[in-house]
Amino acid sequence: MSEVQVETIRQVRDHIADVVDRADRDDSPTVITRRGREVAAVVPIEMLRRYQLLEEQEVLRLVRERMADPAPGIPMEQVMAEILEGPE
Repeated sequence: MSEVQVETIRQVRDHIADVVDRADRDDSPTVITRRGREVAAVVPIEMLRRYQLLEEQEVLRLVRERMADPAPGIPMEQVMAEILEGPE
């Protein structure tokens, strides 16, 4: 994948159709900044779907791992906190 485009929200506003076309046609995401801070992205829909699938698979993996553990259960809040923390 090539380098990710980074544009300000003002730039994107001026040519949103081009940004969407770039994501759709070229599979190229665009990171959107506001006041120098990355705040959003326009990504190809398949990239979003793959991300969602991977996230779901990770949640299921953690649930299966916890269920296979003979130790007393772990509160769902703790499991979700671990998921949100991401990889160590």
